[in-house]
Formats: sequence, C-alpha cells, structure tokens
Amino acid sequence: MTRAAQTKGPNRAVRNLLQLRASSSTSRTLNLVDVFTRHGDTDDYRAAPFFRNQILNRSIIVKHRLRTNELEAFHDPRTGATKVILPIDVTDLKFGARSFFIGQVGYDDILDEVLGGRGEAGGADAALLAIIDQLPSLDPFLMRERLKTCGFQPARCYFDLTDADAANMFSFVRREISPLIGISFENNDRYSESRSTKFAQKILANAADKELEPFRLGLGMDRSSFEEGMFCWKGFIYYKWTLQDILPKVRPIVSEINSVRPTGVTTDDDKAYILGARQRLGRAVVSACETVRLTLKVYEDAYLDLTKNGQPQAFREFLLRAPHLFYELGERLAAVQHIVSFWRFRFPNERRNGIAAEELVDLLADFEYSLNFERIQAGCPPPL
Repeated sequence: MTRAAQTKGPNRAVRNLLQLRASSSTSRTLNLVDVFTRHGDTDDYRAAPFFRNQILNRSIIVKHRLRTNELEAFHDPRTGATKVILPIDVTDLKFGARSFFIGQVGYDDILDEVLGGRGEAGGADAALLAIIDQLPSLDPFLMRERLKTCGFQPARCYFDLTDADAANMFSFVRREISPLIGISFENNDRYSESRSTKFAQKILANAADKELEPFRLGLGMDRSSFEEGMFCWKGFIYYKWTLQDILPKVRPIVSEINSVRPTGVTTDDDKAYILGARQRLGRAVVSACETVRLTLKVYEDAYLDLTKNGQPQAFREFLLRAPHLFYELGERLAAVQHIVSFWRFRFPNERRNGIAAEELVDLLADFEYSLNFERIQAGCPPPL
C-alpha cells in the first residue's frame, strides 16, 4: 500500500488531501469521510452502509489521472485509475492517509490487508470496489443506479454532490426552479428571490422538510416517494448544469485534437490510426452531446408541462420512472468530460507542442475507449 501523506511537517500530500475535500468534483470524488461526519449517527447510515468494512466506509475514493511515476503501478497501459484514500484520522485529515489504486500490482495482498481477509463481508466489498472501478464517473446518480442493478443499495445519504459543485451550481438551480415557485406557494413573495433561494438550498441539501409540503402535496406524493423524486430531480438538474458547463469547451478541444501534429518519426500505421481516430472521435463526441441534450429534453418537456400547464401528474411519474436515464446521461457526459479535462491537463493553455506519435496514439486510443458505451454497460463484474 502506498503512503499518501506523512504525519509531520508541511507536506504537499497533506495539503492536497485537504484541498481535495474542499474543492473536489462530484464526478471524480466519493467522499465517505464527509458522509460519516454528517450522517454517521443516523439510522439510515448504520442500517445500509456503503462498505461493510469500517475503514473502507470512511475512505475517499477518487477517479485519478495517473502521473508518469505512477504508471509502473499497473501491468497495463492507462491514463487513469480509481484511487482509494484511507485517512489515518477521519476527524483530522492533517494527519494524512494511506492510499492504493484498485487493480494495481499486488492488489490482492492490499485487499487482504484492508479487509482482513475476504469472507462474506470482504467479498462483497471487493466486488463493490470492482464495480466502482468500472464506472466512468462517480457522480451519485449514475453510481446509485449501477449499484442497484448489481444488488447493492447503500442508504441515500451516500449519494450527494460535493460541497464545491453544490456551491458552483447554486445559481443555476435557483434559476431552474424559479418557474415552479409561483404554482407551489400561495403568498405575496412567491416570485421573490428569497423563496427561490430557500427552495434551491433545500433541493441541494436533500431537505424534504415542512417548507416543501405545498410542493409535495401539489405533486400528490407520499413523503418517501417525494424524497426519492427530489433526489431524481436534482440528478436531472445536475446533468443539465454539467452539459451547459462542458459544451463551450468541446468544440475548441476537438479542433485542437484535429490540428495537433506529432513530433519525431511517425510510421504509416500511426498516421493512418491518428487520421481515423480523429474522425471517429469528432463524430462520437458530437453524438454523445446530442444524445445528452435529447435525453434532457424529455425532462424539460415534463417540467414544462408542470410549470406552464399545471400538470403535476406527468412530472411526478417522470421523476419516479426516469432514473434509468441516468445511465445514458452519466456515461456520455463522463466520457466527454474525460476527453476535455485530460486533453487540457496534457496541453494547458492550448500549448500543443511536444507530443510524440506514440503518445498521441495512446491518448486517442484512451479517448476512444472512454466512448465505448457498450463496454461501460456490459454489466456487473463477478465477485473477486
């Protein structure tokens, strides 16, 4: 198991761990330390844990871009991995952590050490780690549906947005729900910014309290169905916000991929692959974004039927029947996000000099692999 941070002195790894907790992206991070801090004393948390192993159930799991010095941790070439961070003290991250990658060299020995052997509980946790590693994203809506399909149903408190994303999308959520305020609350300030602000805060915080009773009653839902519906609604808002954020970045990145020229000797086979891969990637990225847009339009039409036509039944039924759409939305957005973020990571500030043909081929192959949705949807891995 690798050492992610030390316990003494100013340490970059410690600073990175604290920064991860403060600014992490929902699609890249599952912070079970925060879940424990906020919900550890609740019945739901104790009754339906994410992992059965307590150490894993207080970990931080990250979709991680591999650095050059980390590539040797794997037998196969890759650009990313799933990293499991085990804080030494969950009440104070300054003490640092240990970490390992799912599937790294010596992974079986690491699992045995962390899980204390793989009996029934350890086997379930090992299988769950394998599922998480196969996911293209850790966004809670995609992840919850995939885990449910594979027979895992942790409590809802484990599936939430990171604080950073919740803060970043707050204004978007407030605008999204503002048309609803007038038909849900009968008072003089029903169109006020204050009412929209409070409603947005409650949706982001999963707070189905008495202030949302008028909306719940208007939809004709019992409390349990209402809480589930609010979670699903937040999922569609999250994907709509993500698409809005990523679309302006797609065209410039695709243009850069098409124009970059490899340095050094380039074989005829490499030239042929690069040319074909560029064409395939351009079509696949555009298709993925269009599929997301069309899928979100199904949500937007149901929401419009509620806010413009006063038809709560259609929106209610849509929320409860549509979580399967999270597969399509989450997988495609995750693939496009991976391409955009990793390309910009490799070529910051649009500097595209100094990439060898071999590296460009590997990079394009990785992008094509991420867009292979049939692979992503193949199903649940067998227990390890």
